[in-house]
Amino acid sequence: MLDRLGDALRFSAIALILLAGVRPAAGGHELPFYPGYYPQEIRVDALSPAAAAPLLLKGELHAYVGGDPLAGRADPADVRSVESLGGYVAITFNPAAPGLATRARRCDAAARIARSLRSDVPGVRAFPYPVTPYHSDYLAHFDLVQARRDALASGHPGGIDGLALRTKGPLSAKLLGAAAKGTPARWDALVEDVALDDLIGPERVAADGWLGPPWLKAGWFHAYLLQAPAVADRASGQAIDGIYQRLVTGAYADPAEAANLERGLVTQLGAGCERVVLGYALRRERFNAEFSQGIENVAWDSQAGFDSAIFVRTVKLKDFPWNGWLRLGIASRPAAAWNPIAGFTDPAGRVVWAAVGDPAVLPAPYAGGWIANRAVPGPVTVDARGGIAVPEDALAPEPGTGALRLVGKGKTAHARVTYRLRASAFHDNTRTTAADAAYAYSFAFRWGGRPGGPEYDPAVDAATAALRRALVGFKVLRVDSEVKKYSDITFTYVVPVVEVYLSGAGDAQQAAALAPAWSAVPWPLLVLMEEAVKRGVGAFSQEEAKRRGVPWLDLARDPKVREGLASLVDRFAKDAYVPEPLRRMVAADEAQTRWAALRQFGQRRGHYLVTNGSYRLSTWTGSQVSLEVFRDFSNPMGVGTFDRFALPRRAYVARIAARGDRLEIFPEIERVERFMRDYRVLREPLGAPGADLDAADVPACRYVVVASDGTVAAAGVGCPAQGHRLVLDLKGRVKPGTYTVLIALSLGDNEVDPAVATTQYRVEDAP
Repeated sequence: MLDRLGDALRFSAIALILLAGVRPAAGGHELPFYPGYYPQEIRVDALSPAAAAPLLLKGELHAYVGGDPLAGRADPADVRSVESLGGYVAITFNPAAPGLATRARRCDAAARIARSLRSDVPGVRAFPYPVTPYHSDYLAHFDLVQARRDALASGHPGGIDGLALRTKGPLSAKLLGAAAKGTPARWDALVEDVALDDLIGPERVAADGWLGPPWLKAGWFHAYLLQAPAVADRASGQAIDGIYQRLVTGAYADPAEAANLERGLVTQLGAGCERVVLGYALRRERFNAEFSQGIENVAWDSQAGFDSAIFVRTVKLKDFPWNGWLRLGIASRPAAAWNPIAGFTDPAGRVVWAAVGDPAVLPAPYAGGWIANRAVPGPVTVDARGGIAVPEDALAPEPGTGALRLVGKGKTAHARVTYRLRASAFHDNTRTTAADAAYAYSFAFRWGGRPGGPEYDPAVDAATAALRRALVGFKVLRVDSEVKKYSDITFTYVVPVVEVYLSGAGDAQQAAALAPAWSAVPWPLLVLMEEAVKRGVGAFSQEEAKRRGVPWLDLARDPKVREGLASLVDRFAKDAYVPEPLRRMVAADEAQTRWAALRQFGQRRGHYLVTNGSYRLSTWTGSQVSLEVFRDFSNPMGVGTFDRFALPRRAYVARIAARGDRLEIFPEIERVERFMRDYRVLREPLGAPGADLDAADVPACRYVVVASDGTVAAAGVGCPAQGHRLVLDLKGRVKPGTYTVLIALSLGDNEVDPAVATTQYRVEDAP
């Protein structure tokens, strides 16, 4: 057994290095491949909106993150704007308020409040449902949204006299106006702004590159976070938690069952009217698009806006094909600690980590899923019955210790995902190895799941809960070489192939995002932070730092913490220290090299924030951060990698025709015509004469088939293209009866605010 374990670990430890395959270009030629992303430097300044506005207008600031310094104004010349989901406006009823003890009275009061709100407040849209058009699962709730709207519109107008209403937040105050007469001592209902960042903040921490659970952007998940805490009835709460657990553990057979669970969850969350959604808020962010000094190629996230990984990976200065100095403004100064486990939790910190950290996968900017970044999922096998055999020599972290053990005989899984890792150098010029990915798994199992111990942090526990629940084992299958040729230059990359076995994965997309094999930081830095926490130098999370009475661990800005880290690095470098989980993976000479590199980096740079990302921390003050590009040619992620997201296009259903057992869908798509540094968007039928049609122009077809009793009978993605139409074949998929079919088309994974088409479909009884 020990020999097999040693063989497995030694194979896992194969170094991921860039082979010497780069030949110099011919004289005068530009390199055809640039690793990293467009700007050579990103500077983030804390600026009030008032201070940012003139800089933005003059082109001295390229974009303002998280807010609108020109609030109330249309886009001036050379300034453009983007919108994303900012949060909710909701009513919470006082459980002690007289006259509101029953569901019927709360629901009636909520309807009267909703009808009384002002309709002309910028930045908020009336919407009586928690799943919004900015959620990818909006299509599965579309008919329920319409029913809720119709019920609200047809109800008796009534009034809000006699209700003591309070407000919390600027939008709520504007919506309610003079009708807000409640006091902290006497109130019946609280109308409040609920920022999406605050709602999902605990679920979205750095956690060594795991940016949250696969359902982080789902509307049903946001509804659960928003409304579940207000549900007072114990039986209802238990039923809600039961549905929630089925969704997060993948306990459903197909997309139709998943849709029914999601619809049932949201319905039960709102059934008691303890907390009722009135609408959603939009975040507007501006950027300078002046012909020469502005920026272009701008992508953003539908729920995070510019404060997202996709923005820094696409944005480009107009006068620079690559390079240039990007200047960003943000309202708040950096306050959260800078550590890649449970730090970077404030807006400024998220901007820094979006550039410096490089996670396994990224949130899909205009959808609810994830896109491959450094761990590329290949074949994904899902078996709802759990019949996938796990190899005996696969490795699994031991709960509580993180020790890597052989899985052994007889273990099975629900899903198997094969990843190809896009490895590269860390900022200290050491190379990513399989030991880095393995130690990230070990860390998650050691610091989460066992409250009260010296190696425990509640933020790490919460951030890695889905991973720990799902991971059955992993195995390094082989190491491949990938060769890329550009004219007279050849790049060769060494790519490990890792197979991961999971339990409780509902579908292929969820499985691919649950527990990817990757680490954004080198294993010596994880060890260094662990040992610093155990010795009281700091704590990973703000909550645990307060509980222990120690600093929130900061790898750069706290001189006393840096001093403690330097002392530990010296000791570990002298001893060539290897943590117990890696002792069969890492030789002493390799450990000595890794520790020496980390020590030299700290001495040279004045901090220990080492990642394998495309930017590294350069300088900082209390209100300014500068990041410099790390153009390492072992990194296959180069300029242009994510350009497909820079200009989201839309698709529409022009017509639906029933043809027996199938529906034929005739799409219209947006096409972009570019001229110089500008463009225009045209809308035309799919396959229009004279148009160049390729695979990127064929829209994805998402559909939900709802029976007359309100249950989902079929759901899925994908209608084969036949010429200029898409075909949805329903033969044998639904029983005889009448159905409402909901269809939404998307181009380039843009599922935001879809134009939903509905049609009636009837299946006759068999003769």
